[in-house]
Amino acid sequence: MEPGMLGRGAVVFAVLLGALGMVTWRQSRALESLAVLDDLHRQVSVASAERAELERDVMVLESRARVVPEARDRLGMHVPEGAELVTLSGVSRP
Repeated sequence: MEPGMLGRGAVVFAVLLGALGMVTWRQSRALESLAVLDDLHRQVSVASAERAELERDVMVLESRARVVPEARDRLGMHVPEGAELVTLSGVSRP
């Protein structure tokens, strides 16, 4: 075997080894990126669930079934009787 052939074989082997190392590095970076993406998807799902729960809480707190008893207890308000009702006419102004 000639010395030049041995040198070329070593270079080819080194290039092949470098290429395989590069593929391995790219694969590990891709897996890390996918793990980060998966974590972000989980965080978005948790945030969406929390938002939906908060929106339900707001709807409950704004409901008439909650507001009327609170107004009665805290402010002494009551449902008006017939003599207490006032009807306002819809007069429009130009």
